[in-house]
Order: sequence, then structure tokens, then C-alpha cells
Amino acid sequence: MTAAISDTSEPSPAGPRRSVELDSDEALRLLGSVSLGRIVFTRHALPTVRPVNHVLDDGEIVIRTHEGAALTARAGQADGQGVVVAYEADCIDPDTHLGWSVVVTGYARLVTDAGELARYEKLLSPWVNRTMDYAVRIRPDLVTGVRLTAAERPDGA
Repeated sequence: MTAAISDTSEPSPAGPRRSVELDSDEALRLLGSVSLGRIVFTRHALPTVRPVNHVLDDGEIVIRTHEGAALTARAGQADGQGVVVAYEADCIDPDTHLGWSVVVTGYARLVTDAGELARYEKLLSPWVNRTMDYAVRIRPDLVTGVRLTAAERPDGA
């Protein structure tokens, strides 16, 4: 018989927050400071979201993928410009609700140069137990971000 563990403590309210817009340079810097994000693309005309790890390389986001991945197929079918995607990464404290969130919209293309692929194999280790023979590069066209900060209370507290 397994005993159920119950957490009866109530989370304390985080208080009001203020959202401060980030410029694109700061947003990309923050995105480059973390290794995990979410890529959004269309599959069968519907939005699809996948958690992935990434590296920021010369202002572009690079992720590794595998042959059977939906993103690999979509990026491989794209014309010269690529396929439109969004990429989101954040770092928000679950207790204080302070932190930041960055969203990049741009075009994703498969990396086809063997030398670049080899370089990305060294720079970016997959975090899933799967062979990742492909890489996708996202060129940011629109970069937005917000920092969540504590708002001043009306009573000055």
C-alpha cells in the first residue's frame, strides 16, 4: 500500500507583476543564456509545439533533429527562404513569477553543409536518446521579449 503525500501548504501569492518590453539584442542575449526552448511550426495545417534544446550561433538559433521528425520534413520541403516558425524560450521563477520570456519568429532551413553539421554535433548534444543527424537553423526576423518585474504596490510597500 502506498501512502499518498499531500501538500496542504498554500502557495503564497506572488504579488503584482509589471511586464517590461526587451529590445531585440537583449532578448537574443537572454535566449542564448538558456539551452531549452519550444519550436512552433505547422503540421497538417495545425500548430505544433516541440520542446528542444538549442544553441545561438552568430545570431541564429540552431537545433538538432532526426530523419523522421515532422520539423525535418517541413524544413526539407521548404523553398529557398525556409519555413516560417516561432521559437520561444523563457526563465520564469515558479515561486516569485519573476523572469523573462522571448519569442523569435523567422524562417527555418535544414543545414546541408557537412562541415556545419559536424560543428553543430560538437556544439549541441541532444537531450533525448536518439540519433540526431540533421540540424535546423532559424534566422530571426522578428524578436520580441518581456521581463517580468515586481510592480510597485499602490500603498508603497
